[in-house]
Amino acid sequence: MNRTAVCPNSPHIALPCVYRVSWHQPFAWLRSGFMDFARNWMLSISLGMVFSLFGYAVVSHFLYKSHLAMALTAGFLLIAPFLAIGFYGISCKLEDKQANQEEDKAFSCIRNNAASIGLFGLLLAFILSGWERISAILVALMLQGDVVSLGPFSFNVLWVSEHWRFMVSYVGFGAALAALVFAMSVISLPMMMDRKVDVVTAVMTSLVVVRQNLPAMLVWAALIVALSAVGIATLFIGMIVIFPLLGHASWHAYRDLVEAE
Repeated sequence: MNRTAVCPNSPHIALPCVYRVSWHQPFAWLRSGFMDFARNWMLSISLGMVFSLFGYAVVSHFLYKSHLAMALTAGFLLIAPFLAIGFYGISCKLEDKQANQEEDKAFSCIRNNAASIGLFGLLLAFILSGWERISAILVALMLQGDVVSLGPFSFNVLWVSEHWRFMVSYVGFGAALAALVFAMSVISLPMMMDRKVDVVTAVMTSLVVVRQNLPAMLVWAALIVALSAVGIATLFIGMIVIFPLLGHASWHAYRDLVEAE
């Protein structure tokens, strides 16, 4: 694998060197993620089932509240980087040749920097809360009463011509927010689990990684969205495998993109 190192020069914060990779490197991350999944499939599937059931339960609970059903379905991608920390931990430990991991050991990488990881989780929760408010405003201003009336919500009612303004606005706001979260978090949490750095250093490093690897990051973001869409469209059943796969792959993305200490 050919990589070019780039060392950011910042007078105020010490950032690690990052690597430039080719646009197709995300497919290698998925392959490595699948290998980690296969090596520790029982724990990975168990965690995947927990989050899949949680996602399905939350969306089902709010099915009669249209803006919440939409906001939480789309918002899953906003908090997914934090929810996947267990899979980062498994891959972290597998690097130490410890293939048979107990669950508590899989999370031991978190303990070394728990404060920064928790703070980043709060940041994502705040962003999700803001997205919920934006969603509520857009629904109130732009959707017809028949869509928000009582009864189970269906996304099919949105794909009609009279709702095109709402869909453009909703997808536009959602995509912008998702792009921001992606840029901030693409390697932040794995980095905070691997080394004792603060949230600012991790986020700034993530932004530098995205800027230096825009083609690869576009491919990686497209893969995440496409696979997540499959998982959600299957009533979260597909997430039992897809979510662990993406989590493990994200750890290998971090390893490829940030210079080791």
